[in-house]
Amino acid sequence: MIVYGVALLSVCLILGMIVGDTLGVLLGVEANVGGVGIAMLLLVLASNSDRFKSLTHDAAGSGIHFWSAMYIPIVVAMAARQNVAAAVDGGMLALLAGVAAVAVSFALVPVLSKMGKAPAAKGEEA
Repeated sequence: MIVYGVALLSVCLILGMIVGDTLGVLLGVEANVGGVGIAMLLLVLASNSDRFKSLTHDAAGSGIHFWSAMYIPIVVAMAARQNVAAAVDGGMLALLAGVAAVAVSFALVPVLSKMGKAPAAKGEEA
């Protein structure tokens, strides 16, 4: 029952867009500020909450898990495309800021991966 996954996705997207538009108004920006990201976080939280556990056991759970898994790569791909187009239009400083952000992200991967590992027990190799 993919329908439950689509319903949960759409509710999270609508709430995220409302919150993003509200943040834009509060900040004085004529844009949605983080609405898609907020929707993504809401989807992850909702699909893992106890309230929806009864939906995630049967066939309905496959729909919720499918859209939870598909939503993040789709949003990242859409945002990356928009960011590149805006950076090219924005000039050299926008391109430099984008390259710097990617470089810092790549540099932090080893640091974050070490944080997630449990310390090796005595006599074990890491």
